[in-house]
Amino acid sequence: MASHTTTDTVAGSQKQSGPPTSIPQIRIGDNESAVSSSIDLSLSKGIGTESALEVDSADQAVLPPPPTSERIRRRSELHRSKPAIESEAFELPVLPEHIKAHSDVHGRATGSVFTTQAPVVWAPSEDIELASRLPSTTASSVRIGEDTSSTAPVLSPAERARNKFRSRLHFAALAFSMFLEGWNDGSTGPLLPTIQRSYNIGFAIVSLLFVFNCLGFISGAMANVYLDERVGFGKVLVIGSIFQLAAYAMLGPGGPFPIMCAAFGLAGFGISLQNAQANGFVGSLKGAQTKFGLLHGSYGLGAFVAPLVATHFATTRHWSFHYLISAAIGVFNTAMLWFVFRLRKQDDVLAEAGQAAVEADSTRESKYRQILGIKTVHFLSIFALIYVGVEVTLGGWIVTFVQQKRDGGASAGYISSGFFGGLMLGRLTLMWLNQKIGERRIMFIYALLAIQYIFLFFRISLHYMLTFFVGWKSQSGLFPRWSKTP
Repeated sequence: MASHTTTDTVAGSQKQSGPPTSIPQIRIGDNESAVSSSIDLSLSKGIGTESALEVDSADQAVLPPPPTSERIRRRSELHRSKPAIESEAFELPVLPEHIKAHSDVHGRATGSVFTTQAPVVWAPSEDIELASRLPSTTASSVRIGEDTSSTAPVLSPAERARNKFRSRLHFAALAFSMFLEGWNDGSTGPLLPTIQRSYNIGFAIVSLLFVFNCLGFISGAMANVYLDERVGFGKVLVIGSIFQLAAYAMLGPGGPFPIMCAAFGLAGFGISLQNAQANGFVGSLKGAQTKFGLLHGSYGLGAFVAPLVATHFATTRHWSFHYLISAAIGVFNTAMLWFVFRLRKQDDVLAEAGQAAVEADSTRESKYRQILGIKTVHFLSIFALIYVGVEVTLGGWIVTFVQQKRDGGASAGYISSGFFGGLMLGRLTLMWLNQKIGERRIMFIYALLAIQYIFLFFRISLHYMLTFFVGWKSQSGLFPRWSKTP
């Protein structure tokens, strides 16, 4: 009888309550309607109604106990086990960044709030497949609790071998351009006496070749900053090689001397662009110290080989044909730079070899102002001006000095080759010593040694100069007291 009364009471309550109302929604995001519609559908099938809450405590004992295995209990059972609460929303802990953007297994991610249409149980051992939404370089699944901050691709041995080959190809192309630069500087010395005789000019006029070459080099160094920002690494290299090739094409026919001066200026401009880009690129590579030694050693190799060829042409009638050989090497240099770098920017070339790009400068300040605002740049520029000037000048004029002051013959050009050969050997064989002692300290040691050798050379040269010009004669030894001959 009691059960019959309870049934009638519940039935009457259902008629009075009207359509079922939605339960306090478990809002974990913005998509509440999906949760509401799902549970309302369950209520319409007889799970429970809101009127069940009005049953007295005696009648509640008749009802079966709620199943504890279900993820979402019936609405009536929730209110029996716990007093009615206000509708509220709660949030799950903030998901990691790599899961937050791709975490819609049954719902979708909305910031730190998660909306779901079905129960989702987060277990440390459960894999959430995200392969369709993650980049191809990441793993096919993400396990909760794992450290997935690193998305660097795992390279196969074949891919690593290809990257190493590309990196070596890039370096070889730049080393060859430095070889041609050394070839240019080593060619002038043996040809200077022949140029003087061919144009019937003195030392002051023929020295304009060095002056225009220097002006072109400085102009290229200043324009390199602008061109690199506007057109990029690969294009600047090719532009520089074209300027150098055009200079050799002008020098080949042996035209008027003003054309030679202009050609030397163009050669300096093109060499400067290639030099700056090559040094900047190698400086961003791994193991840059060793590669710098090899890069500048290739310059010494070119300067070592050039006098051997130029000395031969210095004794022939068509001495300017030496620059036709230079033009042929320039054509190969331009083709190699275009083929290897494909006119691309430096970041793209580095990415091709599997190396991360250098961090870009986000400041809007002028790069010229940034560069000129660094005091170290000024000191190193002065040092390079003195060092490179002495190096190229000594390697060029030593042939003229030996021929005119030491009665040297046509083979005096090989002395210039020996000078640049020593430069090459020093850059290649002393790398281990430089790293052991330190670049800063070893620079002072080399500078002191150079001063001593120059002083020794000066004393020897002073002896012959005084004997030749003034008529002084030494009485004894290499460092004598001087007395004038009667």
